[in-house]
Formats: sequence, structure tokens, C-alpha cells
Amino acid sequence: MSGLEQGGVAFACLLLLLAVGVPVGFALASVAAIGLYLSVGASFVLTTFKTTPYTLASDYTFVVVPMFVLMGAIAGRAGIIGDLYFAAQAVLSRVRGSLFMATIMAQAGFAAASGSTVVASGVFTRMALPEMLKFRYDPGVSAGCIAAAGTLAGLIPPSIAMVLYALLTGEPVGALLIAGILPGVLTAGAYMFGIRLFLIVRPEWAPEVKETITWPMRFRALSKVWSVLLLMILVMGGIYSGLFPPSAAGAVGAAGALFIALSMRRIGGNQIWEALLESARITAMIFLIVIGGLVFSRFLLISGFIGDIRAFVTATELGVAGFLAMTVVLFLLLGMFLDSVSLLVIAVPFLYPISQTLGIDPIWFAVIIVKLIEIAAISPPVGLNLYAVLASADGRVKTGQLFKGVLPFLAIEMVVLALLLAFPAIATFLPATMG
Repeated sequence: MSGLEQGGVAFACLLLLLAVGVPVGFALASVAAIGLYLSVGASFVLTTFKTTPYTLASDYTFVVVPMFVLMGAIAGRAGIIGDLYFAAQAVLSRVRGSLFMATIMAQAGFAAASGSTVVASGVFTRMALPEMLKFRYDPGVSAGCIAAAGTLAGLIPPSIAMVLYALLTGEPVGALLIAGILPGVLTAGAYMFGIRLFLIVRPEWAPEVKETITWPMRFRALSKVWSVLLLMILVMGGIYSGLFPPSAAGAVGAAGALFIALSMRRIGGNQIWEALLESARITAMIFLIVIGGLVFSRFLLISGFIGDIRAFVTATELGVAGFLAMTVVLFLLLGMFLDSVSLLVIAVPFLYPISQTLGIDPIWFAVIIVKLIEIAAISPPVGLNLYAVLASADGRVKTGQLFKGVLPFLAIEMVVLALLLAFPAIATFLPATMG
């Protein structure tokens, strides 16, 4: 069998295992183990499964993953997120659809304190959805807004997706994290502008503004967001200035979140323990998928699949535009059936080498991939953020309502993706200025 045929069979077996409910990490590792055994023998399989987990777990660079998760978990339990949400709500109170916009602004701020889109979606569903329903906002669009805004944590640093991309490709973590700032801000701005346009056409999605909040009330609400601003300066400022490496930035952020929470007397021993357990569970899940994905990518390399794909792209003279179009279509299709982390781990190992053969800027390509993963996270029927919202909504929103309500935000995402493809400098400008 050729490399393409072996890879095709492997992907078919992988999708079959996922369809019957096998966890992603185990499915990836199982298919890879069988493929490597048939290709190069049992001794290589044993060596691979002995060295890959250790190599990943012992790489100090990727301590940033549990640290970023811990920072978000502490910030959520300390009520820092609540302060951010209600401050945004107070500032935008005179605008129709203010709760939509407050949710987007607050999630953009929370993205700077947590790299997990799933955590952001779950936390804001419990906080913002009851408020929206109380004021008779459309349930489906409200839930869709929360799910979509949760994806901002995929781009705005600290971003776990960017760290995983660095792990899979060897690109510098710091530059990738900084590269997500402008695209993340652009996405948040597009969401807010887009929802204003949609409300002109569909005013029934949000009621007319009735409540008036005075300027003194706004200033009091804004005075409580200092904690998030401090975390942003600590993490992003430290990475951008080179004051400390990304691996240390995660620890600084987690320690900063804990110090702020303790100084505000908003967290106790039990909540700290819960945050630690949550961080351990999420990190273990992510690393299991990544280990399975690394072994799977090794099989794709040894089988000749990656070489055959590269040769196919070269022979057909797709060029940069054709390859990017193929990548977009691939992610949009697979994103409807695979969660975002699995999609990243499966696709990047064979797409990245081809992108470098074509001379595509690696930082720009990383931002495009993460943007596509964001879109996958809110694409029915398997978008991970959608189910995080449904799980936290306690039956307030039906699945069909959410799937319909997220469609406007998917349309906005496609516009942002087009802008990123047309203007690479949006992604590459800030990394180019790093010292």
C-alpha cells in the first residue's frame, strides 16, 4: 500500500473509533500502534510509546499549559470574571443588545486570564445566560453569543491552542502567543459590530433599553476590573518584552491570580483545591490527546503519507492560495465531527510541513489554523463550545435553538477569516516587533 492509502485507512479507522465513543487520545494511539506495528514492527512501537510521553511531559516549555489553566480556574472562582462582566454591562447599558456586547467584551478580557475556550463558555453560561433570559433576549442567540465569544480564548494570550501548535511544530511559543493579540481583538470587534447590524434586521433578538445606569455607577463598576488588567500586563507584557519566557509567564500568571484572589479575600482553601483538581483534569485530558496525536503523526511520517501529500501538492501546483483553500475546506468539514484539540493534533503534523515547503509564514499559518479551530469549536453538530454551553445551561436552551442561534456568529467568523487571509500583517506585525 502507498503512503496515501495507508493514511486513508488510518483516518477511516480513527473516525470509526471516534464514532463508537472511544476517547480521542486512545483512538489516536491505538490506530498509530497498529499502523506502526504493521509498518516497522513491535520493537519500534514499544520504543515510541516509551519515549513519547516522557519527552512531552519532561519538556519544561509546556508547563505553561497547566499554569494557564490554573490561572483561569482561580480567576473564575475568585469572582474576577463577574467583575469584568458587570463592568462591561454598565458601560454598554444604553445600547440595544448591551448584554450581548457585555458578554463579548468580558469574554475578551477573560481570554487574557485563561487559555481555555471551554472553561470560558461554561463560566459565562452560568453568569450571563440567566441575565439575558431575564431581560427577554432570544435564548438561542444568547447561548450562541456565549459559545462564540468563548473562542476568543483561542487567540488572545494566554492561548492553550497556540501552545499546542508550538508543541506540534517547534515554532517559538512566545511569538505565537503575541501573534494572537490583534486577530483576537479584531474578532471581538467584529462580533460587536456584527451583532449591532443583525439587531437592525432582527430587533426581536434583544429588547429596547429601559434601564438607566448613571456615570458614577459605571465608574464604580470599572474600578473593579484592575485585577484583569494587572494579569494582562503580567502575562502579555512579560512575554512581549522578553522579561520572562512563556513557560515562566504561566507560573507568573497563576501566582498573580492567586495573590489577587487572596488579597481580595474571595477564595479559600477548598476553592484553591478545586482549582488545582480542575487544572489537573484538563491538563491530563489535553496531554493524553497530544501524546496520541504525536504517535499518530509519527505513523503518518513513517508510512509515507506526509511525503505523498507533499508530493501531491507540488505535482498539482496548487500554490499557496490553493493549499490555503484546501486547508480551510478540510477544517470546516472535519470541524463538524471532531473537537478542536483533536482537530489540531490530527491535522497540523501533516499540514505544517507542506506550508513550509510552499514558503508560507509559519506565524501567519498558525493564526489561520487557530482561527479555523475557533470556527470548528462553534460548528454544529460537534462544536465543543456548544456542548459546554448546553451542559452549563441547565435546560434553559434547547440544542436546536443553540445550533440556529450560533449561525450569525459563524458568518462573522468567516468574514474575519477572510480578512486574516487577505492581510497577513494582522498576525505578523506584533511578533516582528518583539525584542
